[in-house]
Parts: sequence; structure tokens; C-alpha cells
Amino acid sequence: MPTKTPSAAARRTAVSGSAVVMALALAGCGAEVAEQDEGKSDASSSVQRCGESVTYTVPERAVAYEAGSADKLFALGLTDHVAGYVMPPANPPVEESPWAADYAEVEMLSDDLLNKEIVVEARADLVVAGWNSGFSEQRGITPEILDTLGIQSFLHTESCFNYPGHPERMAPFDALWADLERLGAIFQVEERAAEVVEELQGRVEAVRAAAPDGDPLPVFLYDSGTDQPFTAGSQVPPNDIIASAGARNVFDDLDERWTQVSWESVAEAEPEVVVILDYGDLAAEKKIEFLKESPHTRELPGVQQDNFFVLDYNEGISGPRTVDGLEKFAAYLDGLAD
Repeated sequence: MPTKTPSAAARRTAVSGSAVVMALALAGCGAEVAEQDEGKSDASSSVQRCGESVTYTVPERAVAYEAGSADKLFALGLTDHVAGYVMPPANPPVEESPWAADYAEVEMLSDDLLNKEIVVEARADLVVAGWNSGFSEQRGITPEILDTLGIQSFLHTESCFNYPGHPERMAPFDALWADLERLGAIFQVEERAAEVVEELQGRVEAVRAAAPDGDPLPVFLYDSGTDQPFTAGSQVPPNDIIASAGARNVFDDLDERWTQVSWESVAEAEPEVVVILDYGDLAAEKKIEFLKESPHTRELPGVQQDNFFVLDYNEGISGPRTVDGLEKFAAYLDGLAD
């Protein structure tokens, strides 16, 4: 007999409760991190970075690019080790973050793309970013270039899928756990990292356990684009969010991260739910308006039924907030079933 799916209200209560638990855990992490750091400033650790073993010393002036990087550091209680962050204008305001107080304690270094000059001027001893999202050969800031300057670097494991030679590949949620554990090793706060990973994994498993039985609803993620839509393949967090909630990304067969597809392929997939990735100058409402008016999409089942779910940018990129996005999306699907 199928397991009864919890109501949307029940899920929302669970989401609220988990957020409180996370906040309480974070409140007590500062002293714990300080204790783990004590006497370890000269220690080093070997950690995987996109397929190679790299030796790190404990950083004191880390620079984070985008909220995914900063959130990982703040979730591990490493605010005192962060010199600053670089936040492009497309990102939602940091004041909306669960770690808004941590952002307030460190310097915003730039609202532009990451570059070598920002890092050098900040006297950074570690840069945390993704490949082609922060690190870029075209813009002259890569791990190899930073190595020559004596500046350590860490790449999001998820982004290694696009790194030259494809040296490492993990499912997006697994890549998040790996990042937290690896950053925990770099900063010598392994116990704290294990606690954070366990808490996040528990929340994901709770959603998966409550996912509805039967055929999963087909879901299309709309990032941007009018001539051709930009969407999520199988190698980015929204794919795991959609699947963990019991639905199906209609482009989960694409072995890509963020990628372009055709409107014809979207129409053929007949998505019953449309996820809107919300960021930048084009508001989610404008994207929804476009989909309702475009001849390519106005007849899609999800558009006809007004089944739109807005996913915050920082809940769709690699970082702890992807679990918040999962819980909210699962609650949304529950509401559709009511």
C-alpha cells in the first residue's frame, strides 16, 4: 500500500523546524571551531582538488566568490578566517542569507567578477570559487596562476565536471558533502564539517523518504533565454533537488551542467511543473510572463496550469542553501497534490 504523503503544512513545519535546528547549531559553532583551530596554524593537510592532491596550510584570509562559497565557509563557523567576499550583482542580496550576520562581519571586496587584482589586494591566502564561475582562464585567474603567487585555491567539486580533462565527477549533493568535508580538513575543523554534513544529509533523506509514489511529475527548469532556453542538465543541484522531491527533470538525460536546449525539446517533454531560477535584473515574474505569452511555451501543461515554482539563485547553486530549496520545492509539490 502506498505511503501517505505528508501535507504541505506538515512539510512547511518540518522546514521551519530544521531551519531553527540549523540556526541553533551555528550559534554554538564559534567556540568549537576556535578550539579545533587552537595550535594548528602551522598544520597542513592534503585535500583533493579537482582530481589532484593538494597540500594546504590553515588559511587566515580566505576570499569567497559568490554566496555558495561564502555560505560553505560560514556554515563551518569560519567567519574569522574570511577576509572578504566578491558578489556579482546578479546574486540576491546577502541580507537575505541565513548567514547575514556573518556577511556583515567581513568585507565585500567587489560587486564584479573575480579577478587576480582583487585577490592580491585583499592579501588572500585562499580563494574559494567554481571553475568558470570565479576561476577563468580567459580572465587570468586560475588555481595554477594563484599557485605561482603563493595563494591557495579551492574549487567546488561540482564544477570539476567542466574543468579541463573532466578530472572529477560527483552527483551535485554528493559534491556539496565533499566540499564541506574537504574545507573542514583544510581549516582543521573536521568534526564541525561532519556535523554540518550529517545535518544536511538528514534533511535530504527526510524529503526523499516522504516523496510520493507513482510516476514522477516532469519538471522543466527555466533559467533564461528567449531564442533558446538555458536550463539545468544532470550535473547541477536543481537536478538533485527535483529528483529528491520525487519529480523528474525533463533534461536529466543531458550529461551537462547549465546548458542550452531547444524550445521544441521542451514542448516534447510536456513538463507539468516549471521551476524558475530567480536572479539578476530579470525578475521571476517577468520570466513567467514570457512563458505564458510565448508561442513556444504557452500551451505547456505546467504553464496552462500555472504550476510555477520560484527557486532562489543561491538555492540552485552548490551550497548549503540547496537543501532549503529542496524542502521548499517538496512542500510546493505537496501543495499541488492537496
